[in-house]
Amino acid sequence: MKYDAMLMVRTDIVNRIDSLAAQRGHLSLARTCEEVDGIRHIARTYGLEPVERLASMLESALALDGHGPVVLSYLDLMRDAAGCEQAGPEINTAYLAAMSVRMGA
Repeated sequence: MKYDAMLMVRTDIVNRIDSLAAQRGHLSLARTCEEVDGIRHIARTYGLEPVERLASMLESALALDGHGPVVLSYLDLMRDAAGCEQAGPEINTAYLAAMSVRMGA
């Protein structure tokens, strides 16, 4: 039963991410931030720390740069993280490192 509930949560997050990616460029910056914040909140509630941390980083990036090409990179990694069933600090580190590589840091 718990697996089914988490699968539903993960599916909801992925659907939200896909919707955000599909609407990129058509949503206002404020609306984009609201959607990302909603994803972050769900991820925090259900202990999906990699998704939460990436969403938080995306919120910061949006605040600094607005809509930009980095949005899709964040959304792609958030989608991957939502599907990851493993948890722990090493998983968080792996996703954050992957984001650093994508950003060229």
